Amino acid sequence: MDSGFRTSLAQARHLRRVLARRHAEPDGPAFTPEESAIRDRLAVQYTERLDAGPLPSEQPVPLLPVAQLYLRDIPVLRPPGQADVLQVLWCPYEHESYPKPLTRLFWRSAADVTDVLAAPPEPFEVENDDYVPVPCLLAPEAITDYPHSYEVDPEIQAALEDWDRWLTAEAGVSPEAREMLEEWRRQQEAGEYHSESYEARVFYDECLGEAPGWKVGGWPPWGRTDPYPQSCTVCDARMVPLLTIASYEWDGGAARSWAPQEEHAAAYADSHRADNDPSQPTQVQVGSTDNMQLYICPTSPDHPHTDLIQ
Repeated sequence: MDSGFRTSLAQARHLRRVLARRHAEPDGPAFTPEESAIRDRLAVQYTERLDAGPLPSEQPVPLLPVAQLYLRDIPVLRPPGQADVLQVLWCPYEHESYPKPLTRLFWRSAADVTDVLAAPPEPFEVENDDYVPVPCLLAPEAITDYPHSYEVDPEIQAALEDWDRWLTAEAGVSPEAREMLEEWRRQQEAGEYHSESYEARVFYDECLGEAPGWKVGGWPPWGRTDPYPQSCTVCDARMVPLLTIASYEWDGGAARSWAPQEEHAAAYADSHRADNDPSQPTQVQVGSTDNMQLYICPTSPDHPHTDLIQ
């Protein structure tokens, strides 16, 4: 799928450097003389590349790295054989049938990687800079999340929709969730809210249900569609979640309670500069600020993985 709107990888990275400098120097120029010179040079290079015509169809397009995860840091990875590293890469163009990058998984043994490329091959252009991850150093944290309210049994759904139950459990929730309950209580008194069952379910999904952000394993972030199982195209086994690639680490409002403690000040700030959202450290965005969840077959690592946008 070709949207017709592309940029070179060098242009995308240059613009991010410019934006980072503007954040640090809010009263500085839009472009410094050096930045302008680089911008113009990259524009000429990109035009020349377009004028040269499309690359031969048999010429492979290098993939961009998305994540590198080690078993020593994330024991729930369940790698095949002696592998202890998962590398996730994607093609930074949109592909059918849903506008999204095409992903590839590589399980490797760290001990077998001896010759590391100082400058690995990269694609010349990308669909847009949303598909160019900003390098981040991960600090994995094990948490417990719970299924979306769409996935629980009717009896549990009824309990989740019991507004009085949440109000009486108020003392056991976080200060942010307690603030959300207080706000809804005020809305209830003013008649400015949805039904009690709706508000109670939203409270559960936003504050207590499936954890938002990038994560290994965990429950799917349903919302675009109703829940439906992902089946292996080879053996028809029910596939299991491997990795969620999220547009944002947390949402606004009371859902900011998911922000790590060290990020709380930034998460609860009154505002932040454009392109500098603390909940988007990777600056990756899939779909319409959605999540891409990768699934693998539990019976064989050789069976193709699949993905789901939610």
